[in-house]
Amino acid sequence: MHLCASSDHLVPGKPLVPGSTLVSDDGTFALGFFSLSNSTEKHYYVGIWYNNIPQRAFVWVANRVVPITNLSSAMLAVTSSSNIVLSEGKDRILWRSNSSRSISSSPATTISAEGTLENTGNFILRPLGNSTILWQSFDHPADTLLPGMNLRISHKMHPLQHLISWKGPRDPSPGPFSYGADPDNFLQRFIWNNTMPHRRSPVWTSYFLLGSYTDNLHPTIYMAVHRGDDDEVYMSFGIPIDSLSLLIRMEISYSGKVNILSWNSNMSAWTALYTQPAHRCNGYAYCGPYGYCDNSGTAPTCKCIDGFEPNDDEDWINGRFLEGCRRKNALRCSGKDGFLTLPGMKIPDHFLLIRNKSFDECTAECLSNCSCVAYAYANMSTRAIDGDDTRCLIWTGMLIDTEKCSERGENLYIRTNKLSGSMRATSILEIVLPVLAALLAFICTVFIWICWFRGKQGSKKILTMLMLGDMDSTHELADRKLDLPLISFREISIATRNFSDSGILGRGGFGTVYKGTLGDKEIAVKRLCSGSGQGSVEFKNEVVLIAKLQHRNLVKLLGCCIDGDERLLIYEYLSNKSLDAFLFNAARKSLLDWPTRFQIIKGVARGLLYLHQDSRLKIIHRDLKASNVLLDAEMRPKISDFGTARIFGIDEQQSNTNRVVGTYGYMSPEYALEGIVSLKSDVYSFGVLLLEVVSGLKITATSPITGSPNLIAYAWGLWKDGNLRDLVDPSIVESCSPDEILRCIHIGLLLVQDNPNARPLMPWVVSSLDNNGIELPQPSEPSYFARRNYRNVEAGESSVSNMSLGTLEGGR
Repeated sequence: MHLCASSDHLVPGKPLVPGSTLVSDDGTFALGFFSLSNSTEKHYYVGIWYNNIPQRAFVWVANRVVPITNLSSAMLAVTSSSNIVLSEGKDRILWRSNSSRSISSSPATTISAEGTLENTGNFILRPLGNSTILWQSFDHPADTLLPGMNLRISHKMHPLQHLISWKGPRDPSPGPFSYGADPDNFLQRFIWNNTMPHRRSPVWTSYFLLGSYTDNLHPTIYMAVHRGDDDEVYMSFGIPIDSLSLLIRMEISYSGKVNILSWNSNMSAWTALYTQPAHRCNGYAYCGPYGYCDNSGTAPTCKCIDGFEPNDDEDWINGRFLEGCRRKNALRCSGKDGFLTLPGMKIPDHFLLIRNKSFDECTAECLSNCSCVAYAYANMSTRAIDGDDTRCLIWTGMLIDTEKCSERGENLYIRTNKLSGSMRATSILEIVLPVLAALLAFICTVFIWICWFRGKQGSKKILTMLMLGDMDSTHELADRKLDLPLISFREISIATRNFSDSGILGRGGFGTVYKGTLGDKEIAVKRLCSGSGQGSVEFKNEVVLIAKLQHRNLVKLLGCCIDGDERLLIYEYLSNKSLDAFLFNAARKSLLDWPTRFQIIKGVARGLLYLHQDSRLKIIHRDLKASNVLLDAEMRPKISDFGTARIFGIDEQQSNTNRVVGTYGYMSPEYALEGIVSLKSDVYSFGVLLLEVVSGLKITATSPITGSPNLIAYAWGLWKDGNLRDLVDPSIVESCSPDEILRCIHIGLLLVQDNPNARPLMPWVVSSLDNNGIELPQPSEPSYFARRNYRNVEAGESSVSNMSLGTLEGGR
């Protein structure tokens, strides 16, 4: 017969068995075996509950995923390896603590560690006679947050922590709802329903909130954000020491509500001090874009932000608000704009944090950016997390998930036009007339110059610049000197045998690619679709960018042609097709053994490093993928297709764009869904490409990977289970170096992390691929777009095409 554990301690040799409990020193909490099921086939669990109240409330469950089915053989014990283990029978382990540290003891020592149930409800494993924590239940939350317990809301080196609901009122297994921080910003928290947002909390206005920030809360209850010793950010809530007799807890319920509950001894029941969402109206994005939930009255309802009107009046009247609102008068960004103050608001989602700004500087930041539609500001008090007491937020896209709060809230400043109707008409004339005059003068100048220089060889470069017109960025305007041959349409027509169908190498979003021979040189000609406005933008990008880039891992542009509506680009011809023609072709992928694939990976990385850092221009490619990597005769990779590339200034870190271009799956979450483009956008794309090269699977592959939404999800699942070798393409198993290939997968997972700040830059990537001595950090679990992709879909937007906007392929 087992000797039962007693008091608040669990020690080796005295396991906890059914019928016995550990009780904290002050009697508040108990730990033991329990069952809630009414069926004949009962499931049993080990958990922690309040011990001194008649209504049992569980705050932590060990074996939520794997219940006990044979209670008579179950026990919880401390092992000699300094772990707490829940077992059923002799060999079946249902749960273990997996303490990250072990302790050594002399042969004569029989007790190495002990578990203690603290008065806080924390179950802690420590070495005997030592205060070092080997493991604690507070680091592994279930559905409940207790006072003093920390919930990790940043993920620099460790994953985010979430409260995860029960599946039902009598089923503690993990349910569909979870509560935790936004994976991109710890300033706000979400309730998720699986991967869909259910409710978003207000954005932090201070790192410490005390008292009745909502009317029902006890005045001494506080919410706080702080940085831990591991440099991660945590949130907690609690009560002062003199109020410890008050029993409170925060939980995520099986119905998807976050409640702060207090035990009412007079009623012998838990009463809710705070509940969210309180009603349908303050569910996530319920009122659609530019709509807000007005909670200030007795019956919460959706309204349009001032200056906006319903997109669909009939839907709005019938209580269907998903389409939201639209602006009554378009913004002009005239330099005379102002801001409308909306007080007491829960500010919208999708903000951009601007650091170290005063209120006036925050206002100026929004006013100087024509894309900025609103801003909000808060002084975060002296408890700065990152040495910055300010919180300047701006919005450059639609405003979604906004509320008018019944108490507290903050000011939201909406950009408006200050001009009256008569002034607007005058202003428009003042703008349009000079523009028309300038345009007419420009056309006349072009005509005169073309006539003057016609027939002269020197006119080719001037004509090229005139036909290219204005570039798409100020950086391009500052550097327009080109040295690129202008080849006549007649020469190209002859070279391609009048664009013969038999010479077609491939087709892209903007046109067709032909093989040709110009003199004694083989060429590839991209013929852009006639009259394509977007094709003209791509043409200008290619001419401006590639003409200035020289690197062995970038495709070389030999010349261009402008003839009426015709726009043609002439490239060096590469005898092998693009990478995807080998990688995703069952008959040809075996031609890419591991040494070849590894050289392709490193070559693309070096090409990307050149674009980001070593070239004369700082360039974001924006559409890096397997079909845009061409292979020469020696299978050396060359990055192609710069039609959607973006030039950055030397000190520019990121930018916002309303023109999201590229290929779904390769786009980083922040770019695809919010238009935020940076060097890290390309880093994410390269991470996807790296995983594809290793696995031979497309990013969108779901079969034979049953149950995985894409390649990233599949790779992460294998990483988590320690089965990364299953990711390797079977065609390269015999030729691969296990160390190299596992290192590549590890790097790939680091590059596709959701938080762009967590992704390394290309200099580190290139060094890490070349040097096995560089230590690799642990990646965070990616959300595979799932937790963010809903936002545009729910708002009725679809800004991203599921196909590339331009593809250049090499020869067959």
